[in-house]
Amino acid sequence: MPPSASSAPRVEALDLLRLVAVLGVVLYHFGFWGPASHGVPQVALPWLTPIAKYGFLGVPAFFVISGFVIAYSAEGRTATGFAIARFSRIYPTFVFCMTLTCLAIVLLGPPHFDAGFRQWLANLFIAAPAFGQPYMDTSYWSLVIEVMFYAWVAVLIAAGIFPRRVDTIILVWLGITFANELTLDAPLVEKLFLTDDSGFFAVGLLIYQFYRGRRGPALYGMLALSIGTAVFQSIHKAVKLAPHTGGVFDAWTVAAICLASVGIIFLATRIRHVPLPSALVLAAGGLTYPLYLLHMQFGYVLFTRQAPANAVPWVVAIVLAMTWLAWIVWRYVERPAQRWVRDFLSGRAVRFGWPLKLGATVGSSGGA
Repeated sequence: MPPSASSAPRVEALDLLRLVAVLGVVLYHFGFWGPASHGVPQVALPWLTPIAKYGFLGVPAFFVISGFVIAYSAEGRTATGFAIARFSRIYPTFVFCMTLTCLAIVLLGPPHFDAGFRQWLANLFIAAPAFGQPYMDTSYWSLVIEVMFYAWVAVLIAAGIFPRRVDTIILVWLGITFANELTLDAPLVEKLFLTDDSGFFAVGLLIYQFYRGRRGPALYGMLALSIGTAVFQSIHKAVKLAPHTGGVFDAWTVAAICLASVGIIFLATRIRHVPLPSALVLAAGGLTYPLYLLHMQFGYVLFTRQAPANAVPWVVAIVLAMTWLAWIVWRYVERPAQRWVRDFLSGRAVRFGWPLKLGATVGSSGGA
């Protein structure tokens, strides 16, 4: 294999694809889903419904990219180093954006939207429904899936299995998936083993294997199995969405979008450099996470507050404002907070004698 991923160049095209995926989700939320709190059935741009309703597939695309990025990030790290890297990347930005959303709901939400201290406190743990409170923004459900995926990877790194036994991990994971989806249908198994989303993560993990130079019939076969699982899960998601949204989803269209997304992500990992300024590409990728966290409920509050006769200009203004706010969060909050949290936790880990890199001495682990 080539040198470790820590010395490999940044996959710039994935930054742009993350932005495309989040814009698909934005389209879904404003063109199809709409504000639903307190019985407000308003959809901002209903004339976009035939296209916007498929924007939910932006989230599975994120999961595929996440599978690749997590395999990339785990290279050369111990479970402690991996956990610190993921926590510092995800949590400070989440808390800041969740708090902004809470303030927007409290100040601008009544009478259609409301939030309180207990809800904010429960959302600090991300999985707020586990504490009897609703998500501050219902799009946070996918963050719970991501965190569970990270937790499994950390456990498998600690056990010395990941990434050394990635083939076995994927085969067992997909086996559990089909055992549950086709026979057991146990909610606990679904939540614990992510059986509604395993195919997407598995595809990302295997694309990383290609990226690292691996080839062979076993890899091709597993990739085909994982892609088939992802297509099955995409269609299954559409079937589950239909009764809740009143939408009608064409299975062939869902499958085609899923396959196209996987193909584009695979091709993106083969592009070493995109012909755009590196700072612009970095910003495009960086703002996607805060934009995902902020656009939905915060945007709904603004939209419902204004209740415009002509929704198009107002929705465009909201999306542009959320994008600008997301850039500010990324540039002035996320990046410094991530560095501070990472350095602080890394220092504590070194103090307790927990190395952050494989094969590193304790004294040299602090800069991981």
